[in-house]
Amino acid sequence: MQRKFRIRFGSSFPDNRKSKACPESYRRIQNRKWAGLFAILIVLVCGERAEAQQPKKVPRIGYLSPFDPTRESTRAEAIQRALRERGYVEGQNVTTEYRYTQGKSDRGPELAAELALLGVDIILTGGDPLIRAAKNATKTIPIVMTGAGSDPVKAGLIDTLDRPGGNVTGITLFYRELGGKRLELLKEAVPKLARVAVLYDPANPGSLIEVKEDLPLAANALTLTPQLREIRVVDDFDRVFAVMKKQSPDGLYVPAGGSVINANLKRIAALALESRLPAMYYSSLSVDFGGLMSYGADLEESYRRVAFYVDKILKGAKPAELPVEQPKKFEFVINLKAAKQIGLTIPPNVLARADKVIK
Repeated sequence: MQRKFRIRFGSSFPDNRKSKACPESYRRIQNRKWAGLFAILIVLVCGERAEAQQPKKVPRIGYLSPFDPTRESTRAEAIQRALRERGYVEGQNVTTEYRYTQGKSDRGPELAAELALLGVDIILTGGDPLIRAAKNATKTIPIVMTGAGSDPVKAGLIDTLDRPGGNVTGITLFYRELGGKRLELLKEAVPKLARVAVLYDPANPGSLIEVKEDLPLAANALTLTPQLREIRVVDDFDRVFAVMKKQSPDGLYVPAGGSVINANLKRIAALALESRLPAMYYSSLSVDFGGLMSYGADLEESYRRVAFYVDKILKGAKPAELPVEQPKKFEFVINLKAAKQIGLTIPPNVLARADKVIK
């Protein structure tokens, strides 16, 4: 009789009949199978735990200031509040490395390079000299302007406002371009105004352009005579105000003007009050320090916009493609305490135009 053979395909394991014949072999194969599956499970579980235990990278912000910590605290704290509104809490999901030039402009490049070497994720800074120092220190780390002192395109910091290019973006407060408006408001507040002393730092390009090119045109239209006073080092303040006391100008104009002037706004306000000089400043911070008047961009709004840029960049936006913003809100601030101290009565029509009056 011819026997028929049947060949089975599709299984690597013996069938039941064969397993009954070789039970030990079958058990060994099954054990290897489950051991392999268990090993895979262990790898997956351990991998998930390791990933869960791996701490997330906390972004670091480099903060480069022209002032000392006390002087900078108002702006730094306002920016921190604006960041918290967007979910960034200092010490939890973001950290900040602070560096201060303390009015020493030559320290800007050194501190900017230090932040770049630390590998921070963003650098925040303001004013043409420090923005340029940061830009020279790194071509890759995003730089957010907290308020450039002049037109950043003319200053060569960016290509255009709409498409800044490179690694610099942020906000510009156009301090220099508002000089004519400030002189106009000072003239309205002090109708007898004829001679105006102007403090400036000749080492600051933006300040130099303003006092040499912009202000003469505005002063001429208002029939004012500017008296330029150079401030190069801290010791110049006492000397300059002593000269002004002898020459008796009718008022004082303080534009944004480099690290030395920006870092000594409180001292300037005190010297102006002591000299009984009606003074106009570029920033409301000077009025907070006791100065008479200021006209400029709304600082609280500008701080919120700085936080907007930080948020966008940390989420992957490229600074080269984020348009630079110009101020949309401006504020005119008057300090009536200072006016009383120097014996000045602010005309009612000028008071009515003020956005904020300190009494």
